[in-house]
Amino acid sequence: MMQRYWSVLKLFWSTAIAAELEYRLNFLVAALSSLGGLLGSLFGLFLFYRTGYQFPGWTWEEALIVLGIFTLLQGFSATFLAPNLNKIVRQVEEGTLDFVLLKPISSQFWLSTRTLSPWGLPDLLFGLIIVTYAGVRLGLSPIAYVVALPPLFFGFLSLYSLWFMLGATSIWFVKIYNVTEVLRGLLEAGRFPIVAYPVAYRVFLTFIIPVAFLTTIPAQALLGRIEWAWVMGSVLLAIALLQASRWFWRFALRFYTSASS
Repeated sequence: MMQRYWSVLKLFWSTAIAAELEYRLNFLVAALSSLGGLLGSLFGLFLFYRTGYQFPGWTWEEALIVLGIFTLLQGFSATFLAPNLNKIVRQVEEGTLDFVLLKPISSQFWLSTRTLSPWGLPDLLFGLIIVTYAGVRLGLSPIAYVVALPPLFFGFLSLYSLWFMLGATSIWFVKIYNVTEVLRGLLEAGRFPIVAYPVAYRVFLTFIIPVAFLTTIPAQALLGRIEWAWVMGSVLLAIALLQASRWFWRFALRFYTSASS
């Protein structure tokens, strides 16, 4: 079973990359756009630290790690999430979702992995550069990066699950082309450590919309100052959201009116 899904995934991504590379100038445009966005984020963070102020418990380099992880999440969204999300909306509107539901594989898998956009890779690269640079300045060991990988992975998984549930709402609200803006808005709060916000916002961004689990907690794991209860919390949250996305998709399909009916 896993071998079959892996073969399908390789076929999906190879055809998607081949199609996208027909417009190679787009990569340069995407890289320049990502660089401009990154410079804007760095400038915004610099405005806080230029007078000696710092977020409580976060030095300049440590805050850079949060920004780097935020940039990684942006790249992950642009490469894997947004392209597929836009297609879900279009397929529901045009009725071509019927053909997906008839295929002998999971419709959620098909809709989540059918395509990708290499134009999000610059953000992934810039995010890695920032995290590595800040890590070198802080003298972090390679083990620290290994420890940070699980919270980062589960943060990606939580983001995917939220994204898919948002995309599934197109069953009821077809014309939601600006849904990717909702995702970007969700991520924006994660560019700074969670302590940058008032207490009420911290509670909201941790327990209501789990932005803290996407950027701050992986950064704390990398810095070696996180309690393992938070790591387990990120694991449980990711598993719960993934299961919720499966349930929500099945529930949404009950209300889907196919093009042939």
